Amino acid sequence: MRRNIFNQLLNWKETPQRKVLLLRGARQVGKTFIVRELGKTFQTFIEVNFEKDSNVARFFNQNLDPTRICSELSTYYGVSIHENTTLLFFDEIQACPRAIQSLRFFYEDMPGLHVIGAGSLLEFALAELPSFGVGRMRSMFMYPMSFQEFLLVYKMDQYVELINNASPDHPLNPVFHETLIDYFRRFLITGGMPEVVRQVVEKKSVYEGLNVLADLTLSIRDDFSKYHKRIPESRIREVFASVVEQAGAKFVYSNVVAKASQPQIKEALELLIMAGLAFPVYHTSANGFPLGAQMDTKKFKVLIYDTGIFQHILGLNIRQYMVQEDEGLVNKGSQAEIFAGLELIKASSVSDKPQLFYWHRLERGSNAEVDYVIRQGDDIVPVEIKAGYSGKMQSMRLFMREKNLKRGIRSSLENYGRDGNIDIIPLYAISTLIREN
Repeated sequence: MRRNIFNQLLNWKETPQRKVLLLRGARQVGKTFIVRELGKTFQTFIEVNFEKDSNVARFFNQNLDPTRICSELSTYYGVSIHENTTLLFFDEIQACPRAIQSLRFFYEDMPGLHVIGAGSLLEFALAELPSFGVGRMRSMFMYPMSFQEFLLVYKMDQYVELINNASPDHPLNPVFHETLIDYFRRFLITGGMPEVVRQVVEKKSVYEGLNVLADLTLSIRDDFSKYHKRIPESRIREVFASVVEQAGAKFVYSNVVAKASQPQIKEALELLIMAGLAFPVYHTSANGFPLGAQMDTKKFKVLIYDTGIFQHILGLNIRQYMVQEDEGLVNKGSQAEIFAGLELIKASSVSDKPQLFYWHRLERGSNAEVDYVIRQGDDIVPVEIKAGYSGKMQSMRLFMREKNLKRGIRSSLENYGRDGNIDIIPLYAISTLIREN
């Protein structure tokens, strides 16, 4: 399981004046696995899981002197702790708020010690400590596997290289393109949750992967009871289901539960976003930079964080999927648009929470929408997602005329190419539009 973020973690390790690191992301996206892999590059590694071993929390009930804490942890685990050669990993750290508070002192008093904190519900704990660790912490955000990481699991490194080197002026050989379309189809159904991908690859069984997917979906819903006392678990479940139902369209609060209060639905949605299970895509007027300064927070879409989870909740018929035409497949539930948005998020900088934008104009006789609006250098670039091998570009061309733009992008099942001033990029390569990683 090679993950792009691993190189970022190695860079953090080698930084002389590093900060304590928080690895943030939804449940089961691979945070613990990747830190354990990083631990193999140290002389000693200690993993403290506050949910599995609640007794360790007692070490943080006294003062928060990191020297004392390390001494007790070293004795408890039978592993020596030394600056520059030890990685200390606090997993599920949200279960011990005092441990979170101690991190600032590790930075101040033991700057040579490598310390990482992570947890599936970490965001909720951090929200209770809004001023915690300012200037002393660094965050990295982790997501389910991208399509390129999915290919690497299949040892298709050369195909990843082909994707990264191709362009509208240099399309792929049709044989390679069709192979990538086939793997793209697989990725849509399995998604990028690491354990699901591992089961599919190692056991060569989509069925085994889908069983894991069902278990993951259940565990996600079980976590809702831990989110917030003011919001009923049932309301969070309803909003989560509605995120799937409203995929690809403007999110409407009243479509969740007719008689529920809008503030409660809004808060439940914010909790799902905080947990990393959903990502908003805001409307922007796109008249200049930054795009976020021109967004309308009342107009937004919502993407669920993994296509496999999306498929499972949607109730995909696997037998039908296996024989369905490509265009019908990716059209179902706006899957192409969801996939594209998630790939753009995963390709963004690991150090910031990425923002996605779209554009929509609703006027009498002129209803136009562009799926994504991105920045490339000094240019605003509209990106239209098409489910099949072609598609009209009326909305994009209207947007380009209105904003006086010279270039747009269509992403579909087509090979690389160009249609006038519109570049054609295959869906499987859409992450190359953002090359932060």
